[in-house]
Amino acid sequence: MEHTTNENTKAYFHLPGLFEFYEFYKVFLQLYRKHREYFYDWCEIGSIYGAPADCIWGGGRVGFGDDDARNVAALMQEYHISARLTFSNSLIQQKHLTDWKCNKLCELFNKETTAQNGVIIHSDVLLEYLKQTYPNLYFVSSTTKVITDFKAFEKELNREEFAYVVPDFRFNKQFEKLNILSVQQKQKVEFLCNECCSFGCKDRKTCYENVSRKSLGEDCPDHICVAPQANEGYRFSKAMKNPGFIGVDDILKTYIPMGFSNFKIEGRSLGNAILLEFLLHYMTKPECQLLVREEMYLDSMLDLF
Repeated sequence: MEHTTNENTKAYFHLPGLFEFYEFYKVFLQLYRKHREYFYDWCEIGSIYGAPADCIWGGGRVGFGDDDARNVAALMQEYHISARLTFSNSLIQQKHLTDWKCNKLCELFNKETTAQNGVIIHSDVLLEYLKQTYPNLYFVSSTTKVITDFKAFEKELNREEFAYVVPDFRFNKQFEKLNILSVQQKQKVEFLCNECCSFGCKDRKTCYENVSRKSLGEDCPDHICVAPQANEGYRFSKAMKNPGFIGVDDILKTYIPMGFSNFKIEGRSLGNAILLEFLLHYMTKPECQLLVREEMYLDSMLDLF
């Protein structure tokens, strides 16, 4: 099925794995540029986000990937794509602000480039520090805040510090409330599309805090998710059945007409095969999906097991 929309409207996708999928993006971005006709003309890559391993400012998911940050930054600059550092640790204190590795990363990505770089952030302590120290960065309010009161979400949208706000995915289908947001507020909303977490989960904030503690090096037990089928791990097919799931048809028929244009794809800590499935679903024309698969990793001698 071919999807079309007004030529003046775009959906901007914010993609996972800035560091862990560096080798994948080296191939995919070249394909995306060379064969733009394989992909929907109404979508663009808004940013690629992530954090390397062992970043104490990291949160949401433990950092992944050990590729040289200079190579990562150069790749993003080559393709004019915004890089976002995922520094959404919720437990940052003043004593953590001098961390050498995290500051070096911010220093690198703070440089003026063809596309402004940003930071996904939770802690106001860290936010104030980065605003003063690295003025070229923009900031994204993290979904790890787990803001479940809509009035509080509106206040977050009104904060001038943030260029974007990623709401809790359980707001995704609250259309009556979403539709009364102002044009300016709607432009700042960045929906998390493919969350697999149980819609009724009450431990989401606790789970994120556990990741923050581990990033800070605390010796603490793993958070054990007790949601139904949690032991299965992430499955895109399960995410598609989530009440908060946003698919291509939803974006075109509902969200873009309402004035929303930013969509975040979850996927850090998953393999690049599932990342490719996300890119096929959200960005690739159906008749071109096999072509993209073949260009990315299929050959006549490939064995999956």
